[in-house]
Amino acid sequence: MTRRYVTTFALVLATSVIAFAAHAADVRNIVVVHGALADGSGWRKATQILEKRGFNVTIVQEPITSLDDDIAMTNRVLDLQDGPTLLVGHSYGGMVITEAGHNRNVAGLVYIAAFQPDKGENLLSLASSMPAGGMNIRETKDGQYLYLDPASFANDFAGDLPKDEASFLAKSQVFASKEAFSAKVGDPTWLTSSHVMRVLVRLVLGQA
Repeated sequence: MTRRYVTTFALVLATSVIAFAAHAADVRNIVVVHGALADGSGWRKATQILEKRGFNVTIVQEPITSLDDDIAMTNRVLDLQDGPTLLVGHSYGGMVITEAGHNRNVAGLVYIAAFQPDKGENLLSLASSMPAGGMNIRETKDGQYLYLDPASFANDFAGDLPKDEASFLAKSQVFASKEAFSAKVGDPTWLTSSHVMRVLVRLVLGQA
């Protein structure tokens, strides 16, 4: 089995769990908050799978300029939903949904290979508590944003993808502000929510 097929299997597994959670809660809306260093287009296949099952899927294109900005953008998308919504976060997206989950339209949270911070924690502190996946994160010249060295992008972030796709992702990556990664989380929704699902998916499109 090639690594590409393994990644596809993991993606289908993740979306199947999301679908199960949505069915259990009688929820038809799903909002996905993607991780850092890429945009929401990586969730296109998952969206197609879920829409075929009758779900309304929306991907938040958070700017990753600050945690507050990303939470605000997620709330704007949640406010557009026409009923109960399952809020999904991948990697950095877990930081965002932890606070955005307070939105009145959120019926449950799903963390897919995502950070699930407690009050006062930030991404940098959580990430530093685990072995680094790579040492190729770089700063922009103004010292305010982080990005992954394009030469190492395929190996560190998109090893399961064909070379041309990984190369394009390296060129179109979304820079993440240091402010977003250092911001401390306020009151976590998962402490009070009775509908929280944690999905550990080791083979995903990206790590951040």
